[in-house]
Amino acid sequence: MYSIGLDISKSTINVYIPIHDLDIVISNDLKSIKSLYSKLKKQYKKEIDKLIFVYEPTGSYSSLLTKFCNQKGIKCFIVNPKKSANFSKVIGQRNKTDMNDARMLSQMCVTAKQDEIKVPIIDERIEEIKELITYYKFLSKQKTQNKNHLESIGIKKGSSIVIKKIAQEIKRLEQKEQQLLVEIKKILKKSYLNEVFINMQTIPGIAEVSAIVLLQHFIHYPNANQKQIISLAGLDPTIKESGSSIRGRTKISKSGSKLCRGVLFMSALVSIRYNERLKQFYERLKENGKHSTVAQIAVMRKLMIIAHSLYKNNEPYDVNRLKL
Repeated sequence: MYSIGLDISKSTINVYIPIHDLDIVISNDLKSIKSLYSKLKKQYKKEIDKLIFVYEPTGSYSSLLTKFCNQKGIKCFIVNPKKSANFSKVIGQRNKTDMNDARMLSQMCVTAKQDEIKVPIIDERIEEIKELITYYKFLSKQKTQNKNHLESIGIKKGSSIVIKKIAQEIKRLEQKEQQLLVEIKKILKKSYLNEVFINMQTIPGIAEVSAIVLLQHFIHYPNANQKQIISLAGLDPTIKESGSSIRGRTKISKSGSKLCRGVLFMSALVSIRYNERLKQFYERLKENGKHSTVAQIAVMRKLMIIAHSLYKNNEPYDVNRLKL
């Protein structure tokens, strides 16, 4: 097997070709990817079928490469970003550049399990769901920005015309969100993921929007374990310490999906009231001296773990199997 490391950005792909210890940069477009594959065919000749493309999933930026690999039957090892970050530390890579990342990704093939190296499968319905949820995130971000602006103008008692215009824009965005959710649910009904979507909603506290956002998070990182899926949502704890003089408070990294954390926060508030097991868990943390925010984040993590388990096992929520 020959592993080609590819570090994908918005406009370019840094490629490491081990056969000649070659570093190249190509444009992130179909013409350049085809040209790269033609070049690899000339270099590897009869062993072209032994090539493995190793890269991280970077949302829409990596989708073109994934589709190309699917069409050409190229085997890929699509690496979890957290796993690659840890591997980089293990091999002592201190200088982070796009080219170094491509070389590091090429080496990561040694960590792959047999079932992780395969030709990518493209499900058009899943891809459409991903795109619709990405657009939903965009609308949600716009709505939040408008609400913040409206609050700012309201505090200083600004122009009534501007206030009216922003309120209208917020209403328009909310309507578009609802229309989008209807479209997403229509597509889900035609997909094998519909059962998973329904199962997630059996968790007290998880409603339709939360289930859709979590589902998108899980299908984006299909090989992530529980610890990784929490980390990829930015809910992993970070500690700031240096010697005996600097000891900061433990905080969450916030390095992942903001929308994911947002829906989980609202779900946690509902769960603390209506999910008896999670309510007991929350109250136990409070009794042990934990701050309300810390306890709420702990509930968010539990909800993520439970939902991820239902996604992996395709089963409904069972309170008797919940370990807290």
